Amino acid sequence: MRRWLGMAETVLANHSDRLNAINIFPVPDGDTGTNLYLTARAAAEAAQECDSADLGAVIGAAGHAAMEEARGNSGTLFAVFLDAFSVPLAGQSRLSGPLLAEALHRSQIRAWSALSEPVEGTMLSVLAAAAHAAAGASSGSDGQHEASHSNAALARALDAVVAAALAAVVSTEEQLEMLHNARVVDAGAVGLLLVLGALRSAVLGVDLTDQILDQLHGYRVEDPHIHKTQPPAEGVELMCTITLSPLDAAGLRHRLDELGESVIMSPLGPLDEDSGSVRWRVHVHVRDPEAVLAEIKRRGEPERVSFTELHSGHAS
Repeated sequence: MRRWLGMAETVLANHSDRLNAINIFPVPDGDTGTNLYLTARAAAEAAQECDSADLGAVIGAAGHAAMEEARGNSGTLFAVFLDAFSVPLAGQSRLSGPLLAEALHRSQIRAWSALSEPVEGTMLSVLAAAAHAAAGASSGSDGQHEASHSNAALARALDAVVAAALAAVVSTEEQLEMLHNARVVDAGAVGLLLVLGALRSAVLGVDLTDQILDQLHGYRVEDPHIHKTQPPAEGVELMCTITLSPLDAAGLRHRLDELGESVIMSPLGPLDEDSGSVRWRVHVHVRDPEAVLAEIKRRGEPERVSFTELHSGHAS
């Protein structure tokens, strides 16, 4: 798992410019590659520092760090993915096909539930396809526990996951009108494909090649930065962490849906039984960030507040 996240950090760094170039959804601000790389870097560093043979502990530490340092829509969803992925791996020392399927299924549910308005043709579609493929590969074994947990079964599952993820990325161009008109695939979806490809490479000990990306529209090095030809993005991305009860968090999410767009709220850790509260990571695109921050402060004391202007050419 440490090798996986290290490879994911490297491949996202290498591809950040091309991911930025095709980043036009939900806003054409050209920073998906940068946001994914910086979030993955935080995850990889935390995984390296976690001195445990427990896969769940390693990925859990990575997911928590990623959530704290998440950048943008894509980085936040990647952090949610990791955090959920870790749960079925708790107490396990090796990955298997069935564990992979369970981890991807849990990640799919968490990612969709974190968004107020989930949209197909994005990272969500890739994650759904990957989870479905892993489940199919796992159930396609001969039914014996030993066989389904074998290295060969895991290899088949990982092959199926990457193939399904690639097909889902290609399909994004036809699922979102904005992408179809620009003749590009979704940047966040490609980023998740790279992460899943890194997982396959790390587990199977094979090289991570760029050949799977050859068929993606707009992804050649010589292709232009598509986001620069789009209407300029407007507004500000607001992110923070806040401790609230589940009921208060639901109220805040409802209010953010009224005031902004691209709302993502995901828990950072379990419910505190004594206080009845949970730490939440909050992400929203707004036109009036100070007014929205004041609304958030009415419910609690936000931490790690950041404002990022949404405009083409930005990469933070």
